[in-house]
Amino acid sequence: MKRTLVIAFLCIALFSCKKEGTVSNEILIGEYGSLTGTTANFGISQKNGIDMAIDDLNAAGGVLGKKVRVVVEDDQGKPEEAQTVVTRLINRDRVVAILGEVSSSRSLAAAPVCQQSRIPMISPSSTNPRVTQVGDYIFRVCFIDTFQGLVMARFAANSLKLQEVAILRDIKNDYSVGLADVFTENFQKLGGKIVADESYSEGDNDFNAQLTSIRSKNPQAIFIPGYYTEVGLVARQARNLGITVPLLGGDGWDSGSLWEIGGAALNDSYYASHYSSKDPNPIVQNFVTRYKQKYGQLPDTNAVLGYDAAGLLFDAFRRANSTDPAKVRDALASTTEFVGVTGKIAIDENRNPRKPSVILRVQDGDLLYVETIQPQ
Repeated sequence: MKRTLVIAFLCIALFSCKKEGTVSNEILIGEYGSLTGTTANFGISQKNGIDMAIDDLNAAGGVLGKKVRVVVEDDQGKPEEAQTVVTRLINRDRVVAILGEVSSSRSLAAAPVCQQSRIPMISPSSTNPRVTQVGDYIFRVCFIDTFQGLVMARFAANSLKLQEVAILRDIKNDYSVGLADVFTENFQKLGGKIVADESYSEGDNDFNAQLTSIRSKNPQAIFIPGYYTEVGLVARQARNLGITVPLLGGDGWDSGSLWEIGGAALNDSYYASHYSSKDPNPIVQNFVTRYKQKYGQLPDTNAVLGYDAAGLLFDAFRRANSTDPAKVRDALASTTEFVGVTGKIAIDENRNPRKPSVILRVQDGDLLYVETIQPQ
């Protein structure tokens, strides 16, 4: 009888630990991303950045006297799969917080699960404003599309002195549609004109019809707020059709595969991003050097933001002095001066950071710093 009671007690204790996301000396967190699929580079970069942050933390002794372990799920680049794997992380693995996703569409699919379960979620780079509007447990460390769209509109009108621009948007992608709308609104406010607004769907590989229509309008530039997978193909096909004007975009361009797909067709194109690897800031250069040593390539935006998202979570654990999800949520919401690789992060009342954007120019496989645009 006594032995039975002891076993029962141990089982209850073990379940209790697992429910709180801790097993022995570990704190369990979740991560979801597109490790396979058309945007696998996004998920892999995010994972690399998060892994580095966890390695750094654990090498320094962990947090709250415990090491952090992450359970990673591949959503295959599908919103419905993102919802499924996040549900699994919460209900099966009992994680205390979740990091992800890069894509706004997939974050929007998974965030309601986190909100309903009262588990904090930090997106490294989902820029659609609706992501954090899901609820008070949803955060991010990237600027949002209302700012990114404004940045590119100001750059097009004020720096490039453009007056007529065409749009080519991914009609099935929340990120692309939202960014196109914000750019359009602000470019028109600055006196510019949108001469064409064409669309495609993620996964398409023939854009000749849309580009031929755009060419007939003689724009001074084409704004393509899509992902690197299609942008590189668009660039090649545009040049083949004799379109020589600059191509403009957002942070969805930011991938090591962009140049591999588009090549020289991307020269003298511009996009908004969260950081520049050429920033002389010692914090940036230290991260860039260590990332190159570990992964053999420069960190893209998603790697850097993945690192910062994880760092922000660990900082919240410290300030909350707890891994209780509600206390961690409160600590995240009260963040005022977390110093990340992408700069100092203060979380506003909508759980978004206020931070600047940099403009990068694509040139011969390199990304050249052009300028920094501050929030107004």
